[in-house]
Amino acid sequence: MNTITTTNYNFPGQKSVYKGKVREVYAIDDAQLVMIATDRLSAFDVVMPKGIPYKGQILNQIATQMMKATEDIVPNWLIATPDPNVAVGHLCEPFKVEMVIRGYLSGHAAREYKAGKRMLCGVAMAEGMKENDRFPEPIITPSTKADNGEHDEDISREEILAKGIVSEADYLILEEYTRKLFQRGTEIAASRGLILVDTKYEFGKTKDGNIVLIDEIHTPDSSRYFYADGYEERQEKGEAQKQLSKEFVRQWLISNGFQGKEGQQIPEMTEDYINSVSDRYIELFENITGTPFVKADVSDIEKRIEGNVLAYLG
Repeated sequence: MNTITTTNYNFPGQKSVYKGKVREVYAIDDAQLVMIATDRLSAFDVVMPKGIPYKGQILNQIATQMMKATEDIVPNWLIATPDPNVAVGHLCEPFKVEMVIRGYLSGHAAREYKAGKRMLCGVAMAEGMKENDRFPEPIITPSTKADNGEHDEDISREEILAKGIVSEADYLILEEYTRKLFQRGTEIAASRGLILVDTKYEFGKTKDGNIVLIDEIHTPDSSRYFYADGYEERQEKGEAQKQLSKEFVRQWLISNGFQGKEGQQIPEMTEDYINSVSDRYIELFENITGTPFVKADVSDIEKRIEGNVLAYLG
């Protein structure tokens, strides 16, 4: 399958290029950002050696749809989507923290809890909880925004303010926006028969000083979903929850001896496995959005993206 795992464009007015784990961001004329969602797959802060067909399109289209579904409560950076893999938005200065919010004791929080910790990012977790139990109220557990090759680290609100990473006035807005977005995301998920378990949001500041939502939102890479049907029964029986998220990739890696730690080898990703991941992402798209996935033409994906971006900029 034809995938896009890296780009090397030179757009009119281009000032710089930033290459993240799965997205590549081109700054245009100190005013706009062209964000290209590649087909790279990242887990445990490590980029896998092979791309996943249609993954970039899936992430971009979920994120842009969710931005439009939340723009009435939280302003965002998005201006246009000239290509299935591309979002164009306002130039922003990103905050150096990711706002992680958790409604349930799952994933990283569950692993920390199992290790005996009852505080996560300065937030207390009650005794006697089981994995995937619902928290009485969603908890915000921020993480640092790591540079390439480094791991994101848990950080408390107190540390963020003490280190001056974010001002108190701005941080209060980030918290308010995070809770509003999670509430809306929870409502959207419920309408699709899903539970939004946890997610992360990233924010930036525009040139005129406004705080806006940036990057992705409510995608399977940034969020964890459970199927609502059967959730209570599975919890009562102590069974694993039926998930819609990238967790299935993490679990496959863990079962093959990889957690992103030094000295560990990434297991071989066969063509069958890669296609199964692609199929799973398509299932995620259709469940999260409630719409059928329409595959874009990938016969020459790099040329398609370049042509659509140039037409937009022109």
